[in-house]
Amino acid sequence: MTPHSLCVSLAASACMAATPASAASFQVSSPDMASGTVAMTQFANMPAMGCAGGNVSPQVVWRDAPAGTQSLLVTMYDPDAPTGSGWWHWAVANIPASNTELVSGAGNDATKLPAGALQVNTDAGRPGYGGPCPPVGQTHRYVITVVALKVAKLDLPPFATPAMMNFMSMPHRLGQATLVATGGR
Repeated sequence: MTPHSLCVSLAASACMAATPASAASFQVSSPDMASGTVAMTQFANMPAMGCAGGNVSPQVVWRDAPAGTQSLLVTMYDPDAPTGSGWWHWAVANIPASNTELVSGAGNDATKLPAGALQVNTDAGRPGYGGPCPPVGQTHRYVITVVALKVAKLDLPPFATPAMMNFMSMPHRLGQATLVATGGR
């Protein structure tokens, strides 16, 4: 059975793992979260919610993207948020494949993003980074995912959300790398 015929018979997520373009060595890291925890600098600055962090997006670094990668997506998601559907803290599309990182603060200052990159609306209802602010006494997981795409650009509408961005990326995925950090207060 060829990889193509295998992909036709499997769901999209299983197909990603079965195709030769999926690079097992694709990795993501964050020097700002090297200890495996979200630094106070990355926490939200929302005094009404009891958070007094710096709300600075973390540096996200990736390497060994799959062959054929033309663009990338980066997201930061909290599956433990008490919403019933998690919380999207950050979502960036159309990152050119020639880039290997988003610098610290890129989610707060669009001039720090790679040319052509597009931040989409998060669960806060606006584009850009919105730091964590878990309820007191809870530790949450923050999942940073970098997705390699075989297209140079996703044509996203202005009202796109991370869920829509991820859905529209499905037929174009070559692989992904994920980092999980924890944070609590």
